[in-house]
Amino acid sequence: MFNRAKIKNCVNHFYFIYFLYVAKQLIYIYKRIFKYNFIFTAKIMILLEQNNRIICELLEQKFSAAKTNGKFDSVNVVFADFDGVMYKVSNPDGDRLKLMLSISLKFYKELQEHGADELIKREYEHFLSKTPESGYNISLIFNLADISDDFMDIVKKASFLKRNCFASVFEKYFKFQEEGQEGERRAVVHFREDETLFVEAKSDRVTVIFSTIFKDPDDVIIGKIFLQEFREGRKASQTAPQIIYSVGEPPLELKNCSEAKIGPNVGYITFVLFPRHTNKKARDDTINLIYTFRDYLHYHIKCSKAYLHSRMRAKTNDFLKVLNRARPETKERRKR
Repeated sequence: MFNRAKIKNCVNHFYFIYFLYVAKQLIYIYKRIFKYNFIFTAKIMILLEQNNRIICELLEQKFSAAKTNGKFDSVNVVFADFDGVMYKVSNPDGDRLKLMLSISLKFYKELQEHGADELIKREYEHFLSKTPESGYNISLIFNLADISDDFMDIVKKASFLKRNCFASVFEKYFKFQEEGQEGERRAVVHFREDETLFVEAKSDRVTVIFSTIFKDPDDVIIGKIFLQEFREGRKASQTAPQIIYSVGEPPLELKNCSEAKIGPNVGYITFVLFPRHTNKKARDDTINLIYTFRDYLHYHIKCSKAYLHSRMRAKTNDFLKVLNRARPETKERRKR
């Protein structure tokens, strides 16, 4: 007969060894996840789309139906994007010949201080509504009866509406740097609840700082490992921008800033952009990658946790199979 106490001790010992194994493998797994060749062109990591896929598909469908088949269906769709942004696609006043795309950003007033209205007018002059839809900041109106043959260019530009709102801040401070202007007031944009974007220009650089909140203590650790790999990646490419990461305390650039929060779950990611990143040829790509970085970081933290959990569950199942095979068979007593 097997001693139940000994079996229990063996099982407890097994779980102890198992968790030691998991702890030992964490760094190895992270390195496998976060290995890449260039800071902005990761092969394993997923680069989030800078535009909105729903806008692309919806407008393409409606434009194509109107142009090819002469169909003008009614539409009323509301959907969300990162950073609390809301979109609405509808027919203004029920007119099926027209399509209205509206966007709502909680922080749009802060973007207006940095020329968002002028940039939107420059990009969408022919489609911009003078009066935005109620509850929204910007509305674009498209006449389906007079849509051009190359409507895909219009669709693509419309899908970058949120990006172009953000771009006003970066373009303004890139211009300050290009013209050698110093001493300009730092841009502060509260793009999420308790999270802030800071942009500051000097004659030789533009500093972009994201503050972010980690709701889970594990996210702090994963985020730190994630950003350490960015630092390592810079060694392979001297043209990549410098990235500085800190938790709890704001960087020196925000030392006297009242907007900078302090706490064990507050992280700061600093990008130091030099003229090679902010010149006219490179600035569009830089803006595309910078403005989505906060979402990019948290997306990959969640993916990493999901990957680790799946690996742990798979390994646990393997160990349970071993234990089941080692279970003693019960011998039936023969009745005499």
